[in-house]
Amino acid sequence: MSTASQVATHVPLADPAHPAVGAATALLDAYTPRARFLATPTRTLLATGAACEVPHDERPLPQRVAATLAAARSAGRSAPVVVGAVPFDHTAPSALAVPETVRSAPPLTADPLIALPAEAPDSADWEIRPVPAPEVYGAGVASAVERMWRGEFSKVVLSRTLELTAPEALDIPAMLQRLARRDPSGYTFALPTAPGRTLLGASPELLVSRHGQRVVANPLAGSTPRSTDLAEDVRRAAALLDSAKDLHEHAVVVDAVHQALAGHCTEMTVPARPTLVRTATMWHLSTTITGTLAASGTSALELACALHPTPAVCGTPTGLARTVIGETEPFDRGFFTGVVGWGDAHGDGEWVVTIRCAEAEEQTLRLYAGAGVVAASEPESETAETAAKFRTFLHAVGVDL
Repeated sequence: MSTASQVATHVPLADPAHPAVGAATALLDAYTPRARFLATPTRTLLATGAACEVPHDERPLPQRVAATLAAARSAGRSAPVVVGAVPFDHTAPSALAVPETVRSAPPLTADPLIALPAEAPDSADWEIRPVPAPEVYGAGVASAVERMWRGEFSKVVLSRTLELTAPEALDIPAMLQRLARRDPSGYTFALPTAPGRTLLGASPELLVSRHGQRVVANPLAGSTPRSTDLAEDVRRAAALLDSAKDLHEHAVVVDAVHQALAGHCTEMTVPARPTLVRTATMWHLSTTITGTLAASGTSALELACALHPTPAVCGTPTGLARTVIGETEPFDRGFFTGVVGWGDAHGDGEWVVTIRCAEAEEQTLRLYAGAGVVAASEPESETAETAAKFRTFLHAVGVDL
């Protein structure tokens, strides 16, 4: 990423070999609603204003983004950056903009001050409504499993939501603090998606990044809730690494990512077996795929659109899985299971799968969580998995279900 947006307003990325103490957490502390905050394992960004927004028209999204960045350069911005969110249906309107100002710092993990705990959430009398109800979600899983046994498709990711309503306006900066400080090594974001609406979360999953000719993807599929008991936590991690169901689910996703990137890379490295990634609430099977870009004109966003949606958030085959999702989920996913990230005019960027997230608007918070359903799935287990995934965000608002 070029580390400037406009010469007069940009704060350069600090030397990663000598990170300034407090540089990353200062950006976290400076966040206010309507700003754009994004923290990744490579950098921390805080963007304000919108010099120009990416339009919605018949052109493919990467083409529209490239044209917006080119127009920004023509208008005098030396190295513009686009930041924001793309919905699950990337033909729907995005929430991407070239900010007026971009401040950048090293990653949160390079800042010792990130270890300081966030202020505990105030106790609030939340009204909580599941959509759909857990038993309805379980019935949807059972129906999908039955169809898989009939050979209609091999996997679908089914999601559910929790709608939380508070008696007062939401404190979004405080939620962001708790998300970032609990899992600083992941991808934490707070991005405006509409007037008065903010998408925020802490995703563990990189869809794809591009830095020069180097391409990296890190699909996650197959997961289990963590335990507060150390011995049980280790047992669960070991069991996940040995789970035939989860290993198969993971292999399907890795193969899809490999195939989608193969046409864009001259060489690729795909590990034979997954490793484990942990968050504060979940263990995930993880594979880091690397490659060398064949054509320097292919942007990170083009790669993201070629990959999205992977079987990790949609299913297999993709078209039929989308249909099943539309028939089963009683809500529009919107930006959930879309992508969030940044890209520059050179094509570099990082695009992250939008999971472990919620949309905040006035006094309402809508949390999203999904689970990969395969023929070996059990409704109770998948319902429990989504409940565990909700905990990332429930912790940020002080709710214990």
